[in-house]
Formats: sequence, C-alpha cells, structure tokens
Amino acid sequence: MDDKLIDHLFRHQYGKMVSILTRIFGFSHLEIIEDAVQDSFISAIQAWKKKVPDNPKAWLTKTAKNRVIDIFRKISAEENRRNKITSGSSSLKIDELFLEHEIADSQLRMIFTSCHPKISTQDQIIFALKTISGFSTKEIAAAMMMKESTVKKRFQRARKTIIEKNIAFEIPLGAQLKIRLDSVMEVIYLIFNEGFHSSNKNHLLRFDLCFEAIRLCKKLLQKENLRTPKLYALLALLCFHAARFHSKTDTDQNLINLQNQDRSLWNYELCGIGNNAMDKALENNEPLSSYHFEAAIASEHLRAPSFDKTNWQNILHWYQLLDNNAPSDFTKLNIAIVYLQLKNYSHALHILDRIEVEELGARAYLYFSTLAEFYAKNKDFKLALKHIDRAIELVNNLSEKDYLISKKSIYQNQLA
Repeated sequence: MDDKLIDHLFRHQYGKMVSILTRIFGFSHLEIIEDAVQDSFISAIQAWKKKVPDNPKAWLTKTAKNRVIDIFRKISAEENRRNKITSGSSSLKIDELFLEHEIADSQLRMIFTSCHPKISTQDQIIFALKTISGFSTKEIAAAMMMKESTVKKRFQRARKTIIEKNIAFEIPLGAQLKIRLDSVMEVIYLIFNEGFHSSNKNHLLRFDLCFEAIRLCKKLLQKENLRTPKLYALLALLCFHAARFHSKTDTDQNLINLQNQDRSLWNYELCGIGNNAMDKALENNEPLSSYHFEAAIASEHLRAPSFDKTNWQNILHWYQLLDNNAPSDFTKLNIAIVYLQLKNYSHALHILDRIEVEELGARAYLYFSTLAEFYAKNKDFKLALKHIDRAIELVNNLSEKDYLISKKSIYQNQLA
C-alpha cells in the first residue's frame, strides 16, 4: 500500500466527507462526524494493506457514511434519526446527497458557513482549514504559530458559535451572498498569504496552504452565481504569486530575493491560468477591487524578462491605486520600496516617515530592513547597520533571518 495515496486521499477527500455528513447529520454532531471520517482512513490503512480497491474514493465515502450510522445507533438520543436514515425512501435521499454535484454543493455550504460574520476571522481560517481542507490541529498550529491547544479551543469556539447562533448550513442569497462571499475571499486570501510568506519559524513557504487556497477559489468559481470579477481577480492574484513559488528558495530553503530568482523556474502554466482569470475579472465595468490591483502588480513582475527590465513606474501606479482603494501601512511600505528601485530616495523616505510601524505587526522587521536599504543606498552604512540589526531582532523565520544577516555582512564590508 502506498502511504502517499492515503495522504493524498485524506487531504482531498476529508473536506468532502465532513461536508456531506454535516449536511446530513448537522453541526451538533460535527465531532462525531470528524471521528467517523478519521476512522474511515484508519480502516483504509488496515484494509488496503494487501490490495487497494478499484475506487478508493467510493470506498472511503461509503465507509464514512456507514461509520456515522453505526455510531448513531449507539446514541439513544438519536434513535429516531437513526430509523429515518437507515431505511425506506429517506435512505435513498441520503444516497443521492453523495452524488458528485451534491458533494460539491455541500462543500460550498461548508465554506460559507465557516466564514459567517458571527465567527471571528482567525476562527474562520482555522475552522475552514480543518473541516474543508483536512488540515490537522498540529498542521494548523504550525502554520499559524499557535499552540495546538489554542487551535483546538478556537475550532471548538467556532463550532459552538455555529450551533448556538443557529447558523444555517447554506449558501446565502441576495445581499447577504455578496457580504459573505467577501468574507470567504478574505479567508482564502489569508490562507494563501500564510503559505506564501509563512510566519512559521522553520518554514518560509507552505506549498500545501497556497494550493489549498487556489483549490477553494476554483471551487467557488464552479458555481455560476458566485462568479464575480473580484473572485476572478483573486484567482489571478493567487496564480501569479504561486507561479514564482519554486524560485523563492534554494534547495537548502534559503531565501532568494526577486532580483536573483531563476525565472526559468517560474510556472508559466499557472501564469496562463492567472491571465485567463484576469481577462474575466475585467470583462465588465465594475469598480476594481484590491485583488485587481495586487494581481496587476504581480503580473508586472512576471511580465518582466529580467529584474533590471521591471517596469517600476507601472508597479508604482498600481500600488498607489491600491493604497487609494484600501489604505494600509504595508502598501505604503511597498510604495517606499518601489521608490528605492526608482532611485527616488526623497520620496521613499517621505513614505517611510508616514508609516505607523506597530500597524505592521509581525511584519515590522520589513520596515527596518527597508529603512536599512534606504541608508545603504545613500552610503550611510552606520545607520544601515543600526536598522538591519533591528530587523534581525524582530524577524521570526530563520530563512529570512539568514537573509538579513547576509545583508548585514554586505553593509559591514562597505563600512570597512
């Protein structure tokens, strides 16, 4: 038996199975459902030692469904429900819910339920990663720099909120759909960002998080009434960033800055998917979103044949539009970085002076590394060293710390 097959199926089938079984039995039994799905995979490991079934997905789905029914048979409070789901026409209806299009619909319901505004944003991410994407508590804790006990408490809190607030397991309609879809997109965006620029100490990149975000985005776009320019722009943005994934680090997981990345490693198939999504994102005259502007910036980098031929004026234009659309200190920091590339040092310093460093949170080290670069470009290596030391002190990820230390060595050599 191939352990990789089990891992692959768990990652891709767990969310489907949890979603459809939740639709059948309700959120009040989510813990039992999760146990049942996990038991299905344990059963698979045992049963498939000699031979893997012809249709592993169907085997897992059937086993999970039967396992839940077996568990409910032991719960006296669920006696009436058990009778309904194990016999007669109701049993037929349950089987119909396991058809592929119904499973997809159940997953979408789970996504929208996970992102209900009554659940905090961080709890939404944890709940989505666990119930939809099949990430373990340990994996989520590692990705989000939390204790496993904290992840477990947040997940339980989200589940409790869903039950107590009687949040419906459905895709909302009308005005509520747009509001909730915005929340769903924000969660997908945050999941991707955590994968593409991880706050984890030992892993700068989390490939699984990035491509899970892309998978969820594409799943939403499969439903016609969810296809909006903003959602297409989000998919374009994710694909453009993911296209550079394999060039961001070397074989030893050392960070490689954009200037030195091997562009032959960029995934141009993902670029093509992103370009197609961007075309659809611009098909009507709706106002452009932050995702449009960020995708345009990412596209400019991909379009440049080399770092030296990057169109920094275009990138500055898109960043300024982004800051007008959704002002943030992080966007201002990126504008300052672009001004450094354009050698407009006075404008760069003006922007840096306007940034509230505490608003950058865990990314505050980027402010100090940028400030160090500003002073280095102006040949003031004493101040450059002062600020790079502050950046090194604040950074958490080891690959980024090593990169900043290498920058410090360059400044020290210049000072000597």
